[in-house]
Amino acid sequence: MTAELAALWALAVSAFTSATLLPGTSEAVLAGLHAARAAEPLSLLLVASLANTAGSAVNWVLGRLVARFRDRRWFPASPDQIARAEGWYARYGLWSLFLSWVPIIGDPLTVVAGILRVPFPVFLVIVAIAKTGRYAFVLGLASLL
Repeated sequence: MTAELAALWALAVSAFTSATLLPGTSEAVLAGLHAARAAEPLSLLLVASLANTAGSAVNWVLGRLVARFRDRRWFPASPDQIARAEGWYARYGLWSLFLSWVPIIGDPLTVVAGILRVPFPVFLVIVAIAKTGRYAFVLGLASLL
């Protein structure tokens, strides 16, 4: 495996886990790989965006399939996180999914989207735009530094 491919795999794992409720530091990994010139910026952007969007899709599926278990301790979002996300969703509807990139509230928003049965294609487009925008901003900022 080449160093570039290994770097892109590491970024994909970090971005995927960052989108779920598992800990991840994909922005730092992205900026570090960009600074190290480990891969082309467009490759970094695409891998981070696709993997992070895939992680959010897992959250949507969890929300959709296991909503009846949302009060269980093992559920991927706490009752407080879900209540906050439902509040955002009730107030702003689909537009709230553009906040899926925001730490703390973004991941529960994607779970709530599944619970509330947001159509998956609509969910995917909005979340992909939000996630890609965030990573493009991070890359732009990393380029300036």
